[in-house]
Amino acid sequence: MDKTSAISPTPPAERALPVHAPMRQFEVRGADLMVGGRPLRQLADELGQTPFYVYDRSLLQGRAAALRAALPPGIHLHYAMKANPLPALVACMVGLVDGIDVASAGEMRVALAQGANPQHMSFAGPGKRAEELRASVEAGVLVNVESFRELPLLAQAAQDLGRAARVAVRVNPDFELKGSGMRMGGGPRQFGVDAEEVPRLLAEVGRLNLQFEGFHLFAGSQNLRAEAICEAQRLSYELALRLASHAPAPVRHLNLGGGFGIPYFPGEQPLDLQPVAANLAELQARAGRELPEAHLVLELGRYLVGEAGLYVVRVLDRKVSRGQVFLVTDGGLHHHLAASGNFGQVIRKNYPVAIANRMDEPASESVHVVGPLCTPLDLLAERMRLPAAQEGDLVVVYQSGAYGASASPQGFLGHPHCLEALV
Repeated sequence: MDKTSAISPTPPAERALPVHAPMRQFEVRGADLMVGGRPLRQLADELGQTPFYVYDRSLLQGRAAALRAALPPGIHLHYAMKANPLPALVACMVGLVDGIDVASAGEMRVALAQGANPQHMSFAGPGKRAEELRASVEAGVLVNVESFRELPLLAQAAQDLGRAARVAVRVNPDFELKGSGMRMGGGPRQFGVDAEEVPRLLAEVGRLNLQFEGFHLFAGSQNLRAEAICEAQRLSYELALRLASHAPAPVRHLNLGGGFGIPYFPGEQPLDLQPVAANLAELQARAGRELPEAHLVLELGRYLVGEAGLYVVRVLDRKVSRGQVFLVTDGGLHHHLAASGNFGQVIRKNYPVAIANRMDEPASESVHVVGPLCTPLDLLAERMRLPAAQEGDLVVVYQSGAYGASASPQGFLGHPHCLEALV
């Protein structure tokens, strides 16, 4: 046998490639993908236009219920509103969680308008404006302090308004969340106060008579490894326990962050909650002894809403270029930057995609799903096997309930903004 041929690689078509985790959260009836109990194509007709995002209320409720059933009783569940700030969705989440976490005064106004209790709201962000800090004090919202600069501004607002300034300290820990899609703690960061500087900051909190309530630690996000999340939670708790000895008041609020991921890309599998829940039960038992006035908080965004949303576009043109099929649609990166691969991906990978009105047909061809923008970055799926779609068919991008419309450059190139609907 020729030595070269004996070691030649397997042709690409014959390789066992990783596949997406099954997307079973939305019902399928015959050819139709169902949302909110009716065919998606019927909903598209009712809305009168594509593209649009649609979020299924029953899936939001189901995820919150499943999470509460898995976690030990007494863990406070907060919704990180930056994942999806649609007012109707926020109103739904207000009724499902224990608190809302916001990242701007604009989000704060939306949350308050949707019925969120300011006593159970927190405000994080590295660049809070003076007027935002004042609005937080006026509303009675807990401010996650991220720098020494914020302290005198909060003290002045408290004095002017005659109200207590509620504060927790966001700590930049001396560790990272291993395996996270986006690291937000450890090393030099714009987020939080470096752990070694926190004792000095706590002394200043006491000197200014600010109302200290606890700590906020958020090491990273989009993690599918239970062991990494457990390690980060343990380390976060230990760090908070050490810092508590420097605090001007007992810790009553300990936000351990989130980091829970959902499977987006081929080869990824859903997060196993069981070890995370067991770990939280141990930490909760310790807190009962070591921080007896504290409640533990989980701050989750995409895990609560990401799988409940679809991005829906319509095929405008089916064209073939040198043997490659392109499905040209009326939506793309200007509405869904993350699915295009331009929201943090180093190597672009496909989100799960389907033809919503051909769910009973085999995936018979390899296609590129692209948008209408005049840039090669406008790509929703690359060489993905799908049923043979035609003009007018509906393409859906799963896992689109978080970091979709609000995280995308909708003004780019002057195309229409997309609709959003909660059903």
